[in-house]
Amino acid sequence: MEKIKIVIAGPRGRMGKEAVKLVNETEHFQLIAVIDHKNDGMNLSDLEGFSGIVAPIYSNLEECFNQNQADVLIDLTTPEVGMYHARTALNYGIRPVVGTTGFTKEDLQELNNLCEEKGLGCIIAPNFAIGAILMMKFSQMAAKYFQDVEIIELHHDQKLDAPSGTAVKTVQMISEVRDSKQQGHPQEKETIQGARGANIEGMHVHSVRLPGLIAHQQVMFGADGQTLTIRHDSYNRASFMSGVKVAVESVMKLNLFVYGLENILE
Repeated sequence: MEKIKIVIAGPRGRMGKEAVKLVNETEHFQLIAVIDHKNDGMNLSDLEGFSGIVAPIYSNLEECFNQNQADVLIDLTTPEVGMYHARTALNYGIRPVVGTTGFTKEDLQELNNLCEEKGLGCIIAPNFAIGAILMMKFSQMAAKYFQDVEIIELHHDQKLDAPSGTAVKTVQMISEVRDSKQQGHPQEKETIQGARGANIEGMHVHSVRLPGLIAHQQVMFGADGQTLTIRHDSYNRASFMSGVKVAVESVMKLNLFVYGLENILE
């Protein structure tokens, strides 16, 4: 099998370190460069924690793409940087796999249009954990039978966006099968603003941010005399790497934009 040549943006981050390890340990993957706003011109092997992993470090994405023939960009940075990276990669004929959340509808539409124009694949995944994808799928199934639902998502206190991309994606998937309904008492009033969380099409989404957490979500359904809770927990960032591997392998076969890993899992 021909190796897939990969550039990773954000290699020193907690997710980035796991992605470097994944690419280095996968026989048909090849790490050819990394993007990092620090350490420009150095080699990844020079940095603590990356002994023996040889890859030049660039701070300028276009310089990297001009000097290296890449197939896939794995981006694990921030929404603002991730959007620029994805757009630039597509313009250079490189397929992006992006694990950053917080993209706007306009951002996603722009990437969709660019994929159509270039005939290239791009995958934006709010969550790479296979269990989280199943949690969303099962929640969509349950929503056909339970109209009342609330989502509680829990993440580490360094997460920048709220609610999480996984929670937003879950709401979108549930909305496809659920009629919009305003939940709770019709005269309900928040005595403290925000107590009921975000309201999206009548569904309430609550965000928890605490040290010690990684990534967790529970979807709670209620009906007369019963409740149903569907929950997923990621206890370390290695849990996301099986999805990253699937995304990289899949994006090489795509010529369209995909939002959500559930769309490529059989």
